[in-house]
Amino acid sequence: MRSAALKWLGPQMTSARLSPMSEARPGPSEPKLSVRNLKKSFEASGGPFRAARAVLRAVDDVSFDVGDGETVGLVGESGSGKTTIGRCILRLIDPSDGEVRFDGEDITHLPERRLRRFRLRAQPIFQDPYSSLDPRMRAADIVGEPLIVHRLARGGAARRERVADLFRLVGLAPEMMSRYPHEFSGGQRQRIGIARALAVEPSFIVADEPVSALDVSIQAQIVNLLRDLKQRLGLTMLFIAHDLAVVEYLSDTIIVLYLGRIMEVGPARALCASPKHPYTEALLSAVPSVDATRNRRRIVMSGDIPSPINPPSGCVFRTRCIYAQPACAEAVPPLRPVGAGRFKACIRDDVL
Repeated sequence: MRSAALKWLGPQMTSARLSPMSEARPGPSEPKLSVRNLKKSFEASGGPFRAARAVLRAVDDVSFDVGDGETVGLVGESGSGKTTIGRCILRLIDPSDGEVRFDGEDITHLPERRLRRFRLRAQPIFQDPYSSLDPRMRAADIVGEPLIVHRLARGGAARRERVADLFRLVGLAPEMMSRYPHEFSGGQRQRIGIARALAVEPSFIVADEPVSALDVSIQAQIVNLLRDLKQRLGLTMLFIAHDLAVVEYLSDTIIVLYLGRIMEVGPARALCASPKHPYTEALLSAVPSVDATRNRRRIVMSGDIPSPINPPSGCVFRTRCIYAQPACAEAVPPLRPVGAGRFKACIRDDVL
């Protein structure tokens, strides 16, 4: 599917993908991406009256797989660790502990030379289309820059032709290539960001809240574009967002995060139709729906998300959970199966 859809990239791009790292492919039962026991901590200031520095646990022992051609959605409130996970996977920041395997190869400690090859196949789409584009560069140069960096185009004419094809692919007219970012709308800027991500023909995309900075009407256009590109190009995607309705529409599997830990995992439709964790239930109760079968009682979580510097003992969600009991403070609940492809981290069986 991908080779037919990407004919426009030409022979130069095809040959570039035959690097030693690109030759690795997941086995029949091996996932495209495998994350195991991922942790990421940051040092934070102890405050003006404290000499010691505190440790902020942004991601705390997270494990999941993404199958080849699958879209996995990471959802949770701000501060849940979604973006940090995406950045660790792309090695934009280094994990504190754990392992990330891509196409069967451990990329957690790859040296810089091999990391460049890895990034030919794994690319980000950033959240803010206003700050992620260099205002001093024309759109054609922004999209064409990865082709120069990775030496995937010979000569300006060939590069310009490929950039024009990328513009058409994301729904922009090639005549707009000479414009600067300020001459585009927010939705058009995000399309430029998507074109830039696709320039090196990646097989894996980390989309970090790509629609949260856009108007609602434009959000639908970008989400539909991403869904269409996934089908046409056979992309594997990690889609990060805080809106469960958007994540359900685009994802095959949903992972619900809270304070750096996984609360629930399940197939997108099943999870949204019948949540198994109290946090997922609370998130879904806030999503407007015209479907009468999905009308749920509104659950208002008390307080704010706790600080990752000093998280609650036991279940990190217990301080805001309407079902919390004393046993919830005693031990961290493991992620356990609760049905076909369903997992939750909750000690109670009678919640939902």
